[in-house]
Amino acid sequence: MLSRFFSFYFLTLLLLSCEHTQKTDDITYDLWIKNANVVDGMGSKSYRAHVLVLDDEIAKIEKDTKQEFLAQEQVDATNSVLTPGFIDTHAHGDPIEDPEFKNFLAMGVTTIALGQDGYSPREKDLSGWMQKVDSVNSGVNIAMFVGHNTIRQLSGVNYEEVPSEEGLAEMKRLLNNAFEVGVFGMTSGLEYNPGSFSKKEELEELAKVVGKRGGLIMSHMRNEDDTEVEQSIRELLSQGKYCPVHVSHIKSVYGKGEERGREILKLLDSAKTEGVQVTADLYPYTASYTGIAIVFPDWAKKPHDFDEVVANRKSELQKFLRNKIAQRNGPQATLIGSGEFAGKNLQEISKELNKPFEDVLIEDIGPYGASGAYFIMDETLQRTLVQSNLVNICSDGSPTMRHPRGYGSFPKVIENYVNKDGLFTLEEAIYKMTGLAAKTMGLQKRGVIQEGFKADLLLFAPADIKATATFENPHQLAEGFDEVWVNGKRAIKNAQFSDERFGKILRKEVSQK
Repeated sequence: MLSRFFSFYFLTLLLLSCEHTQKTDDITYDLWIKNANVVDGMGSKSYRAHVLVLDDEIAKIEKDTKQEFLAQEQVDATNSVLTPGFIDTHAHGDPIEDPEFKNFLAMGVTTIALGQDGYSPREKDLSGWMQKVDSVNSGVNIAMFVGHNTIRQLSGVNYEEVPSEEGLAEMKRLLNNAFEVGVFGMTSGLEYNPGSFSKKEELEELAKVVGKRGGLIMSHMRNEDDTEVEQSIRELLSQGKYCPVHVSHIKSVYGKGEERGREILKLLDSAKTEGVQVTADLYPYTASYTGIAIVFPDWAKKPHDFDEVVANRKSELQKFLRNKIAQRNGPQATLIGSGEFAGKNLQEISKELNKPFEDVLIEDIGPYGASGAYFIMDETLQRTLVQSNLVNICSDGSPTMRHPRGYGSFPKVIENYVNKDGLFTLEEAIYKMTGLAAKTMGLQKRGVIQEGFKADLLLFAPADIKATATFENPHQLAEGFDEVWVNGKRAIKNAQFSDERFGKILRKEVSQK
């Protein structure tokens, strides 16, 4: 009887022991993130799980947290959230000159899309440029787009309003070549030269190529002013008959209010209902940033001779600039971001030089003498746009741009829209920064925490996330994303950057012509 009791007692202990520590396989993983609160990037409700990484992939997700595993490194994530690395669908920077991209890593971004606003490296064959980027090891992954403006320049079309047959054929050839080496699509910058000279027929012919190659057109549209933005969207949607289209940094300059935001979104929703694959991105700031040429008339910009314009039409130019800046909320709302006046607004410079601001623009800056931040957007309207399920988050920023968006866009979403205002749940916000962005761009096996996907991961406490960059001090790194993995390797550990870089050029699989 006693022996039976002890046999039953030891068997019970053995079963209890196995219940608490069951090793499920004999694999030695590179990384075991234990007991994480997983926000998977698909908008689903978070769940508790172990996540195991082998090489550069998520090898296993185990929701039974009683299970035990072998791993080279273990990280206790009990009090943290594990998410995919953020994907910035609209970014700027030179990965050869400045490959670290610490500004992106510090705000949780592990993949950026370059080649924006119609401009990409001025190379007829992008493969050589991509190989150079691979050789320097970027801090983040890079998905490339080829720029329409650049294609116009390289083809010799340049400022022609209607390309010749030979010119259009060369543009198509360059576009096809870019797809052959792995770009994800084409960007257009129709508010900039020489893209501003292009017509509907040319853009649709190129859209047909993009569609055949399985790509996406991202567009800085022709005009973002409130009176013109709907027509600009319609122009892009006409290209959407042939390929997916994407509104870059959607906004309405001068537009105001929730109702106006809904009217703009209705255009996108209606097109979606009719079968057009249309999406957009947005940065969470009410100031844009671009070259000062944005305030000059077309007749004062290339290919026109600016000195000749000043000599013959100065009073007309002065009047145009006075009216334009007044429309854009006055000289105090234009903050110069580069050159000798960086950090000062037009009103301050005008007082300093004791001359009207329009003369400052003509005589001291010129259309290509500086870039600037322009406080021209309405917070209520932009918050309406960002809530659309077609809109993901971007930064439109860079390591050097004098605008806080390049250092604060993604943390600001969590800090303000999630923690402070409750505009989104954490799951919704993460989806807009990961899974939705990956789906829009056509990125494979990124943007979601799922077995077999790449291990671009963030571990953080949402309450600790802070965007510290300001317009006065725009280059301050975000705080709170203290653990960041890129392709399974630690890019940030305990808030310290690794000495190594683990990003790579991502190449889209070539579609048939």
